[in-house]
Amino acid sequence: MVHAYGVEPDHEILNTTKRVVDDVIASHSGSADREARFPAESIKALAAEGLLGLCVGVALGGRGQSPRMFAAVAEELAMADPSTAMIFVMHVTAAQAIAASDVLERRDDVLRDIAAGRHLTTLAFSESGSRSQFWAPVSRLEEAGGDFETSAAKSWVTAANHADSYVSSGQKPGAASPLESTIYFVQTKSPGVHVTSAFDGLGLRGNDSAPVSFDHLKVQQGDLISKSGEGANTMLQVVLPFFSIGSAAMANGIARAAVARTAAHLSGTGFEHDGTKLRDLPVLRARIAQMSMQTEQSRALLGLTLTHVEAGSEVAPLYVLQSRLAAVESALAVTDLAMKACGGAAFSKQLGIERFFRDARAGWVMAPTADHLREFIGRVLTGLPLF
Repeated sequence: MVHAYGVEPDHEILNTTKRVVDDVIASHSGSADREARFPAESIKALAAEGLLGLCVGVALGGRGQSPRMFAAVAEELAMADPSTAMIFVMHVTAAQAIAASDVLERRDDVLRDIAAGRHLTTLAFSESGSRSQFWAPVSRLEEAGGDFETSAAKSWVTAANHADSYVSSGQKPGAASPLESTIYFVQTKSPGVHVTSAFDGLGLRGNDSAPVSFDHLKVQQGDLISKSGEGANTMLQVVLPFFSIGSAAMANGIARAAVARTAAHLSGTGFEHDGTKLRDLPVLRARIAQMSMQTEQSRALLGLTLTHVEAGSEVAPLYVLQSRLAAVESALAVTDLAMKACGGAAFSKQLGIERFFRDARAGWVMAPTADHLREFIGRVLTGLPLF
């Protein structure tokens, strides 16, 4: 059987991921959701198997895998626990920003720690002042004795209380526009870094996505990930593609889980008075058929996108945006159909479908939001710059 993303279905890394899911992640998923609890056991298990270093180069101790395997692993994780998948996607994306840097002094040391499972990183782009427009930070780096200082109100920082570092952004000193940004590295235990409240949301309840404040944070020249004022290049060339691919795969995993649980319910539940099953009702078969079709359409588009990305195609950025939007919309539609197909049972906790229904909604509002994605796609198609 061919995998939708073009990886070997029985690849050792994919088999390892499935084993971690079965042995650890699946058993802690429910409590992470109920208690809005960071899935520490799951992240520890991923670290122990070297999966936090999935896309870190082999020379630095990582697995050296491509975006294809990244997508395949993210999808598998999301089928069991979307919160764990979200933490993983943010971590890998931030790690790729670090890996792409040619100015970060501790780059290789940080990447070695990531590969060894000793370091969890994440993105800290969104700010309360610019909300979901993550590409336009309102905070600014100010020159301070040859280095920098900044204060910022970061919002929606995944794994805020548990990450070892943040990959953050701010305007360069004297910037004429928020697009003149700089990406920089922050150790979470640095003086001036504070997680200001806990996360208690509708979905992805275990991903510890909390607001973080920087209060007169010292940023050294060696902490810069991008050159001063060139942060937009890192955002567009590294962060946006990896995040879009990972979050699309995550949405597809949610949809696949909804299809699988709906199929099991329709096949295993029936009517005592006539001995028929729910699957014997044509309307329910039609719903699950629609669910499966939309899920596989989205997965196929992501697979095609990965081909364009690997080839360095000029249309790759367009496909990256389209694949994320398609996956977000598919997950919303598929989980909605799952709730309808499974009726009252879906509204209880017993099937787990209502959890995937809630988790899928996070993709709609997660920057870049679905509305932003439509705007970006339209701009690309009509020859306009993205910003």
